[in-house]
Amino acid sequence: MTAHGVAAPEVPIRRPAPEASAGTGAGRIGKAVAAHRHKVAWGVLLLMLAALALVVFAPGLIASGNPTEPVATALTGPSGQHWFGTDQLGRDVFTRTVFGGRPIIVASLVGILIATVSGVAMGLIGGVAPPLVSGLIMRILDIILALPALLIALMVVAIVGTGTTSVIVAVGFAYAPAFARVIYSSVRRLRTADYIAASRVFGGSGTHNIFRHLLPNLANEIAVLVSSAIGWAILTAGTLSFLGFGVSLPKPDWGVDLSSGGQYLETAWWISTFPGLAITVSILLSNYLGDFVGAALDPHSSVKAPRASALLH
Repeated sequence: MTAHGVAAPEVPIRRPAPEASAGTGAGRIGKAVAAHRHKVAWGVLLLMLAALALVVFAPGLIASGNPTEPVATALTGPSGQHWFGTDQLGRDVFTRTVFGGRPIIVASLVGILIATVSGVAMGLIGGVAPPLVSGLIMRILDIILALPALLIALMVVAIVGTGTTSVIVAVGFAYAPAFARVIYSSVRRLRTADYIAASRVFGGSGTHNIFRHLLPNLANEIAVLVSSAIGWAILTAGTLSFLGFGVSLPKPDWGVDLSSGGQYLETAWWISTFPGLAITVSILLSNYLGDFVGAALDPHSSVKAPRASALLH
């Protein structure tokens, strides 16, 4: 009752609806399922990376025997004794597939390392250099970027010759301009930041700003670029080997074996199928790794932020 004898209006009391509490429980279940899937993804990723590491550093632990010597009758189909069958010369396809991963994976990783170092360097120089120098560097890179990466790689191997070293140089040269363009854009954005201006005011040199401020802020971006580019590098290296610019027979190589089994597709499909599947799985793994690294280093994700900082330090 009020002072004038009029009943005061009742204020409704809000109580949580049953659906809200149920929704909260469903949210907790959803988070638990997401966390479980995240752990499973981590496990699968680590297992596949471990398998690729064994292929590169210790293929003999996975497949015993000499991949260049015949072990059975030629063109024998997959069986319990020879899991992937034998090729046209009686060599074990499983052994050749395991040992054939080393040239392509090594060429891809070293090539991407070269592309990262040279591309980041060009991007940094172009981003902090005077307009005339910066414009000249970026126009040259724009001309190169107008060509497909595979065509650039083919031009390089046509000049320097065939072999694993040539494939490495071709992969590095083909992907360096893309790295440089991305880093250049980021440097142009970061160079106007307040902390860069404050560093200049207090006497910070250009080299100091690059190594103290720009590179640490570009670390996440570079990590995502590298992890995502490995798959494209594997595809490029495999294509070069397929076309005969990589290792030569009888040495095992995914691209070479994929090419050599092409004429037996109707009668012995397994010769080309399993090296092709190995290339496909490696590319998919790289793409997944790129997405995973991008999510883990996402600053807007509160769940993955601690893991990102652990990776960076």
